[in-house]
Amino acid sequence: MADGRWQNKYRIESARAIWHDYDGGIYFITICTKNREHFFGEIGNGEMVLSDIGKYAVEQFNNVTSHYPYAEIPLFTIMPNHVHAIVVISACRDVACYVSMPTETIAKEDVARYVSMPTKTNAKEDVARYVSTNPTDKNEYMAERSPKQGSLAAVIRGLKSAVTKYANENTLDFSWQPRFHDHIIRDTPEMNRIADYIENNVANWKDDEFYTP
Repeated sequence: MADGRWQNKYRIESARAIWHDYDGGIYFITICTKNREHFFGEIGNGEMVLSDIGKYAVEQFNNVTSHYPYAEIPLFTIMPNHVHAIVVISACRDVACYVSMPTETIAKEDVARYVSMPTKTNAKEDVARYVSTNPTDKNEYMAERSPKQGSLAAVIRGLKSAVTKYANENTLDFSWQPRFHDHIIRDTPEMNRIADYIENNVANWKDDEFYTP
């Protein structure tokens, strides 16, 4: 990965400016449910058992590129009361100009095979500071009000709206937290730590910042 790619696929620019316009880059995002309610299901015996809304959310995250051609979500996890995801946004709307696509699409369930795990075992502690939803946190926050087309905010608003619409159409109790948290991923080692955190989120549920019984 000497050329700064993750999964030998995504070019990760170092030291991204926090003032950039969010219409190109790779991000770690966290979206919570309102009051951290367990709308997406429950974790039992180390496995996430999805509710109907949780299953629909998985479908939406898996198929994000069909609705937003400039966006891709190579890795995500649906937790009882929140979602973590790595989101890739193409700066020029043509995926090929930012993302080097492989000859075959990598299945979501096979992503772990392409992630170089960090040598340290404290990935959870390293990454936890990126998932705070405190509006005063030093990490970057995106307003969801009138997001620019082609931006990260537009993608997240679309995903949230689709899940909310499904809940309303099926008279299911559901609501999102009003905003979401994002962190710009600046290099491949950071990407690997975040990927490890996402993949182990279910197993580490009781130690999670968002854990509620």
